[in-house]
Amino acid sequence: MTTKHGIVDTRHILFIAAGAFHMTKPSDLIPELQGRFPLRVELSALTKADFVKILTQPKNALITQYTELLKTEGVTLDFTPAAIDRLAELATEVNSRSENIGARRLHTIMELLLEEVSFHAPEISGQTISITPGYVDEKLKDVVQDQDLSRYIL
Repeated sequence: MTTKHGIVDTRHILFIAAGAFHMTKPSDLIPELQGRFPLRVELSALTKADFVKILTQPKNALITQYTELLKTEGVTLDFTPAAIDRLAELATEVNSRSENIGARRLHTIMELLLEEVSFHAPEISGQTISITPGYVDEKLKDVVQDQDLSRYIL
């Protein structure tokens, strides 16, 4: 790293600064040093509303990804808003009961929800599959209800 005082070798900065910055916040340091210090952050659990946003708002949200993926096989997915709420509710519930892995839980839930449709997509080409709260409950009921199973699968 080059500074106005010359080149500084930062390879050993953690050793040198191990106790030197105990009274300083990392944000007070120059950006080149901020990334060198291990930080510990405590996050609050995601809520149902957070999961709904994650499922719907990003440009490449999971629902968009699965919809486009199955569209390549000629299958149209139609997620109702209530079904998205139910998916978010299930993700929140399972995260609170077992290991809280945050939004990564949604990948597994979506995979299990659409496993059968994905497998049979070539056979059901041209159809529209409506994803409703009932459909979500039907496909995920066994895994969500069985806490031992949900710990390992979800």
